[in-house]
Amino acid sequence: MNLRGLTWDHPRGYQPLEAASARFGELHGVEIGWARRSLKEFGDTPIDTLAGDFDLLVIDHPHVGIAAQCDCLVPLDSLLDQATLATLSAESAGPSFDSYRYGARQWALAVDASMQTSCFRPGLLPVQPPRDWPAVLDLAAVLRRRGRWMAVPLVPTDAVCCFLTLCAGAGGGLREDADFVAPRVGLHALRLLRTLALAAHPASLSWNPIELYEAMSGSDEIAYCPIGFCYSNYARNDYRSRRLEFADLPGGRGSLLGGAGIAVSKSCREPGVAAAFAAWLCSAEQQRGLYVDAAGQPASRSAWLDERANSLTNGFFSGTFATLRHAYVRPRDHGFVAFQEYAGRRIHDFLTTAAEGNATADATAEPAADPAAVARGESDAESDAAACFADLAEAFRDRRVSRSW
Repeated sequence: MNLRGLTWDHPRGYQPLEAASARFGELHGVEIGWARRSLKEFGDTPIDTLAGDFDLLVIDHPHVGIAAQCDCLVPLDSLLDQATLATLSAESAGPSFDSYRYGARQWALAVDASMQTSCFRPGLLPVQPPRDWPAVLDLAAVLRRRGRWMAVPLVPTDAVCCFLTLCAGAGGGLREDADFVAPRVGLHALRLLRTLALAAHPASLSWNPIELYEAMSGSDEIAYCPIGFCYSNYARNDYRSRRLEFADLPGGRGSLLGGAGIAVSKSCREPGVAAAFAAWLCSAEQQRGLYVDAAGQPASRSAWLDERANSLTNGFFSGTFATLRHAYVRPRDHGFVAFQEYAGRRIHDFLTTAAEGNATADATAEPAADPAAVARGESDAESDAAACFADLAEAFRDRRVSRSW
C-alpha cells in the first residue's frame, strides 16, 4: 500500500516525517512518500488547491476554515475514536490541538508546535534577554555601540505575524467575530513594529526566520532577535557552527501560535490507514522519541517537558514552554488566509517606507536638526501608520467576500 504526503521544505518539516514513515512502514507494510513545498507556500497557498494530489497534507491551522468550506479534507473525528482524540487533546502543547478544530470538526492533528519567541547568540549578549519592549530597544542601542545588531524577520508573512503578536500582547488579539483590533491597539503595534524595524539589521525586511537564524549562526554580526517563530534545530549542538538559544517572548503573552498539523485529504485512497498513521505519529510516545530524535519540534506537552528532548536541544523546549502555553490563535475562517497575505504586503510596505525615509533623513541630516522638519517627519509617520491601519481594517471586514485586494 502506498500513500503520498506533502510537507514543508525544512529539515524540521520533512526529516521526522520521513523517519516516522519508514518505521510505520516496517510495522504495517505501508509506504508513505513525502513531497515538499516552500515555507511561504506552506503559509499562504490555500489547501483546496493541493488536496486533490495528496493523501496526507501537513497544513497551517489558519487553513482549516477553507477546509471546512471547500470539503477538501476528511474530518478526523469521523476516522478516529473519541478516546484517541481526547488523549491527543490532553497531551497538546499549548493550544496546538484545538487550533485544528473548527466548526465542531477536527480537521487535522497537531504534529509540530511553534510560536514567536526571542532568540540570541550565547556569549554575545551583555545582559539577560529582555523581558519587555523598552528593554529590547535599549539592548539594540547597546549592541550597535558594540558593533553588533539586533534583527527581526520582517518579510511580508512575518511582518503580519509580528503585528498580530504585538496586538495580542497588548490585550487586543484579533478575533474572528470582531470588525478589527481597536485603533489604540493596532496603532500601538504598528508604531512599535516600525521602531523595531528601524533599530534592526538593514536586511531584516528581506529575512524570514530561517534566513535570519542562518545569518545569526553563520557569523557574529547579529546577537539578538526579539520576535520570530522558533526553530529548535538551531538550538542543537551540531546543527550549525554557532548554536542559538531561544527564550520567552518579551512580555510573555500573546505570541502568535505557529506549528503544523497533519490532515487526511478527501481524495485519499486509504483514509483509515492515513488517519491511523497520523494518530500514531502524534502520540506522546512517538513525539518525545522518534520525532525529536529526527530533528522534529513536537506538539506533545510531555515532549516539551521531557528531560531527554531538552538535553538534545540545550533546554529549548522547557525554556520557551511558558510562551507556548499562553500563545494566541489567530482567526481561521475561510477568508483569513487571503487577508493575511494582503496584510503582510501592506505592513511590509509601511515598514519599507519608514526605512527608506529614515535612510534619506540620515543621508541629508545636518549637525543641528530643524525642529520643524522633525515635527513634519513625525506627523508623516503618524499619517502613514493611520493609513496602514485603515487599510488593514477595511480588508479584514471584507475578507469573507473577497480573496484579493
